[in-house]
Amino acid sequence: MFTIFLAPPAEQQLRALVKPLRKLLVKRLLALRASPRPPGVTKLDGVGQLYRIREGHYRIVYAIRERGLIVLAVKSGVRSEGSRS
Repeated sequence: MFTIFLAPPAEQQLRALVKPLRKLLVKRLLALRASPRPPGVTKLDGVGQLYRIREGHYRIVYAIRERGLIVLAVKSGVRSEGSRS
């Protein structure tokens, strides 16, 4: 099972969300412990070993570190108007 570490910006973004939404995203993050590449995950092109999962209008971007069996949650947030990432 993987360990989840939140980067400081990701932790701040999660804390800023309303509680029901925060709980939903945390539940999704915790599911990554058992399956870091679930159905629907997208490997991001051109940015190293980063992956993205969606939960509603929110994106969770993370890196998988195989040797240390660590999932690093990098960012969660609403995609801005006009953004294509």
